[in-house]
Amino acid sequence: MAIIPVGGSVPGHEPRTVRAARGSSISTKHWSTEAAKRMLMNNLDPDVAERPNDLVVYGGTGRAARNWLAFDAIVHALDTLEANETLLVQSGKPVGIFTTHEWAPRVLIANSNLVGDWANWPEFRKLEAEGLTMYGQMTAGSWIYIGTQGILQGTYETFGAVAREKFNGTLAGTLTLTGGCGGMGGAQPLAVTMNDGAVLIVDVDAERLQRRVDHGYLDEMTDDIDVAIERALDAKEKR
Repeated sequence: MAIIPVGGSVPGHEPRTVRAARGSSISTKHWSTEAAKRMLMNNLDPDVAERPNDLVVYGGTGRAARNWLAFDAIVHALDTLEANETLLVQSGKPVGIFTTHEWAPRVLIANSNLVGDWANWPEFRKLEAEGLTMYGQMTAGSWIYIGTQGILQGTYETFGAVAREKFNGTLAGTLTLTGGCGGMGGAQPLAVTMNDGAVLIVDVDAERLQRRVDHGYLDEMTDDIDVAIERALDAKEKR
């Protein structure tokens, strides 16, 4: 059997745009599998995923499926799964279908598990490069990612705790310098401003910053560091 690297593809299983179905028409045999299929596909929607062509949902390496061949196999399994069957997915790849009953889970997922002496990053990276596992993060490989809003509360509470401990309950008049504006880090600018502070956030990928501007998590962006510092200091004074 040929080894397919994580995120790779084979003829007939190339990267493509994936969007979850809407409405009351279903493409599976019943709603319990239609729901799982829509969750999987929503994770890879270009408006949601970080790098959908690589099946990466967020966090740099968090994937919804091991590779496009595995993705297609999962979708096929969901399309044909009966109401008394359960699909087993191991690190982004379907590995079995069992006869259960209609009240049993339709899908059971286990991601990124290693045992004993093999439970270390070098071994995991080796297996990942060989297409034998994947990193699913918390909600990428489990098909329940809800976007940056999912991390916003925790990030807001973290900055809120800093405000309470160090700044008399508010970040007003402070400037937070931070970096990383992807699926997780992108919550930082809004979390800071919700705590009344100003923030200067840096990222090497302009598309990530622009996405946060488009979604209202970030007020503005520039590629001029002097302008960025000037605007950040001005915002700090106005807060």
